[in-house]
Formats: sequence, structure tokens, C-alpha cells
Amino acid sequence: MYIKELSLQDFRSYETLNIALDRGINIFRGDNAQGKTNILESIYLCATARSHRTHKEKEIIRWGEESAHVKLSIRKKYIEDTIDFHLSQKSKSALVNKMPIGKLGELFGVLNIVMFSPEDLQLIKNSPKERRRFIDIELCQIDKLYYYALRQYHKVLKQRNLALKQFFKQKDYSMLDVWDMQLEEYARTVIEKRSEFVQELNEIAREIHRDISGKKEELQIVYMPSVEPQEFIEKLIKYREKDILYQTTSIGPHRDDLKFLINEMDVKTYGSQGQQRTVVLSMKLAELKIMKKYIGEEPVLLLDDVLSELDDKRQTDLFKYTESIQTLITCTGIEQSVWNTQKIGKLYNVSKGNVIPNEIV
Repeated sequence: MYIKELSLQDFRSYETLNIALDRGINIFRGDNAQGKTNILESIYLCATARSHRTHKEKEIIRWGEESAHVKLSIRKKYIEDTIDFHLSQKSKSALVNKMPIGKLGELFGVLNIVMFSPEDLQLIKNSPKERRRFIDIELCQIDKLYYYALRQYHKVLKQRNLALKQFFKQKDYSMLDVWDMQLEEYARTVIEKRSEFVQELNEIAREIHRDISGKKEELQIVYMPSVEPQEFIEKLIKYREKDILYQTTSIGPHRDDLKFLINEMDVKTYGSQGQQRTVVLSMKLAELKIMKKYIGEEPVLLLDDVLSELDDKRQTDLFKYTESIQTLITCTGIEQSVWNTQKIGKLYNVSKGNVIPNEIV
């Protein structure tokens, strides 16, 4: 899988942009705040229907304009797809192969991506919310049932929390009983699929980490559900009075987390910065392998100014695992590890919202 062409209109700093991409490495080089990350953001938006940088998606629209537009042409093993994504001040919509889609969630799986940014290097130290998001973005791309269950779970969760807020007025347990039953149905699917995914992620990342660490370190990724599926209803009832008091649901997949161990040591608490970065790198490389297993071809890899954050060895390890994968890199300067791959297809200089092709010498 690879992106053939990308077109932007009134997207962030770009009034218009039309570029053809190479199947190998595409480098967008320039100083900070010149618009490099905007290019990767537009691709991420088409793959996931959301930005990786902001929840206020109006910010994506170029200043002074009413709407933004992204168009991608994607080549797969047997077919070609197009995605047209339109974002206005009030709504967002998309067309796949010129046909409107009913729900933006239908974009998942049309274009499969793995993104690696400097923020990801803080994944272990960040809040549980970021680690849940890491799981969700991966699973939603490869499992439609998971996407549906997760979406429904959050809808019901919102309704249950609203019922908790209204309880003091109505004193009505029956509505809570209804929401509890629905919440349990979707929570069970989410928890079970997350458990299966983390188990697979753990097995693949462990092998990669063992290789990267020279067989010195044994990585273990542990899924930590807030509650086991078979105990869900029982725990909801047990904590109901607490939930009413605080007017929020205290257990469920929205409270899940991941734990990372190296040689049985908690990496978040005791691991060095280098160890933490190696764990995240191992997970990202495992993502690529899992994606290929489920979709039958390699996803597109987006590296947003991440190479400067990795030492020479980790850069080398990264490219060793990314053969035959279309890669888009943003950077202020080209690292030696990139030149060493000899897979560079296109190089662009990015300055003040202008993307200028550069000859590779």
C-alpha cells in the first residue's frame, strides 16, 4: 500500500498543494514551523477521520477561509482508492472513490498508517488516556467490530453519566439498570479485543526488543483492564453509590491502561530514557508487522521529526524493519541513517508553506 498523490486546499498553511509521492522514502525537509507536519496531519486525517494534533479541528482550516479539503490517491495490491476529505467550520465529511460515506468511521481501513512522532516517545510516561488511544487507533484500522463496539460504548457511557447526574432529581434506579446492561454488552467486546491485541503486540514487540537490545532485555507489555468482563455488571452495581456521588462511571474500558516491564522491572518508574524510547520503538515496529498480517500488505509509515530524537543505533534499527514500506519523513536535516538505506525516492524543501522538489545527489 502506498499513497500516489496528495492534494491540499486551504489546509493549515497551504492554499494549494499537489504532489506525487514515491513508493520508497519521501523526505520533507525544512526549518520548524514551515508546514512539514501539516502534510503528515492531512494523511492522518484521511486515515482516521481526526487530527493527531488538535481536537479543535477548525484550526486545520487555513486562516480566513471557510473550509479545507484533502484528496489522496492510494495504490493497493489489487486496487486503487481515492479519499476526498472535506472540513468546514461546522462539519466534516468524506468521499471514498467519489461516493459519500455515511459515517466517518468507515474511513478506517481504506488507508492504513502507522505514525511515529516525538510525542510518542513519551507514551510510557504520559497519561493512561494516551495509551488507550494508541490501542484504539491501531485496532480501529484493522477491526470494524472493535470500532463499532468502542463507539457504542462511549455513547452509552455518556448516557449513563448523564443519568447519574440526573439521579438526585429523579431517584430512578431503573434507568441506570438499562444503561448498565447496554454498557456491559459493548464493554465485554472492547475488553476482550484489547486483551487479544495486547497479547499479540506483546509477543511481536518482545522479539523486536530482544533484537534491538542485543538479547539483553526482555520486554513485557501488560494489559491492565479496569475490570474483567465477567465481573462488569457486579462491579457496576457495587460502585453505583460512589458513581452517583461523583456523577461519573468509575470502572470500564475508559479506565484501562498498559504496563511495560523490562526484565520484570517497571519501565515507567525505573527505566532510563533510552529504555523507554526503545520500548516505544519496539511497539511501533510491532504495529507495522501486525498491520501487515491483518491487511495483507504494508501500511504507510509517517515519521514526524522523530529521527532527531533517536540515537544512531535506534535509527538503524528503525530502517532495518521498514524495508518495502512507503515512508514519509519530516526533518530539519537529513540523518545519515536515512542516506544509508538508499531508498530515498523524493526529497522536498519546505519553506513558508511552499513545497519545492529537490534533486537527490
